[in-house]
Amino acid sequence: MSGSSSAQEDGVDHVSQKDWVGSWAKALTPSDTVGRSLTGFTNESFRSLQHVSVGGDKVRIRFSNVFGTQSVAIGRATVAKPNAATPALNDIDASTLHELTFNGQASATMLKGQELLSDPVDMRVDDVSDLVTTMFFPTPTGPTSWHATARQTAFIGAGDLNGDAAGTGFTISSPRFYFVTGVDVLRSKAAGSVVVIADSIADGNGSTLDANTRWTDFLAKRLVDLRRNGKVPGVLNAALAGNRLNHEGTEPGADGFPGFFQLGSNANARLNEDLFPQPGVHTVLFDLGINDIWMTGDSADAIINAIKVNAKLVKERGIRFVVATLGPYEGFDLNGVLNEPDDAWTPAKEATRNAVNEYIRTHRNDFDGVVDFDQVLRDPAAPSKVKAEFDSGDHIHPNDAGAAAMANSIPLNLVLN
Repeated sequence: MSGSSSAQEDGVDHVSQKDWVGSWAKALTPSDTVGRSLTGFTNESFRSLQHVSVGGDKVRIRFSNVFGTQSVAIGRATVAKPNAATPALNDIDASTLHELTFNGQASATMLKGQELLSDPVDMRVDDVSDLVTTMFFPTPTGPTSWHATARQTAFIGAGDLNGDAAGTGFTISSPRFYFVTGVDVLRSKAAGSVVVIADSIADGNGSTLDANTRWTDFLAKRLVDLRRNGKVPGVLNAALAGNRLNHEGTEPGADGFPGFFQLGSNANARLNEDLFPQPGVHTVLFDLGINDIWMTGDSADAIINAIKVNAKLVKERGIRFVVATLGPYEGFDLNGVLNEPDDAWTPAKEATRNAVNEYIRTHRNDFDGVVDFDQVLRDPAAPSKVKAEFDSGDHIHPNDAGAAAMANSIPLNLVLN
């Protein structure tokens, strides 16, 4: 930049340039074949909380109709801070309520497949804090673009409830996100963003509901606490529970596993939507492959090749590619929630997992960095199993303590720009 040389010459402490960076994100998928994601909203409002990683002096909100089947009208939308004086999750601090506009207009229409970015709002957002967005849909939306595993309670109510500070009009609670896909902030000393492309272990399965205890949340707080002279990257969680490297979400798996839209497209197909458009992205943390093993019985070679293909495409964009080893899962049991096969774990599948991990550990030059989540989570006395103190109960997903240990194991030089 032209100003940098003059700053060095005149010795003046110039104010840092402000840049837009991603602070919160969610990957979206097509609607399910039944339920609210399919039927959508009609003359209703949706209120959800976004736990941002880094703050700034301005904020803008991203919406998406990328998987919709028709145009979606947003009659009104707002952003606010939650009411910290109450334990409720559906109320807001009315003094912080800001109307969102779109090219200066109070309403907007998202065409089929379109994304929408709000105008910037003058609103100070703190690091590791909460925002509340509310959207009013005056006419039928049709099938939604949604995120099924939010681990964060959201709310639905009849009519335009943007101004309902107490939240009493919201009569339905839902642990989902609909249409909202990102939060950007304008900050000085910006340090770009880190995007996590992963599965349910990052999406928060096993973590405490409404507590923001995914490993990505712990990583964001760790980075903020470090400060690094105030330059902190945003952490964007683009994980999708059940996501696979080589298969579509709807693709059936072993032993009658049916597949679901909410598991998302194959990982490579997700890059153009969930990674490359993110503002300021400089690093991706990539943790996929375990679902290809238990759901589909893929070979180690198929999984390794898919990881290498993704790494090549990401690195060609000038983005750092950091890959994680696959954690243990012997005894895996989702209690029928996703109808996992009886042979989800077998000695042969364990051999596949170990082969993938061995490749990652011994071919570090194929990547820009390696994070060994397997080493963090495994029981030293039974390496095919999750440590008891880190086990959420289903023997694959870490609890809050396990998630914190994962975040603490990440070498920070791999995620700092």
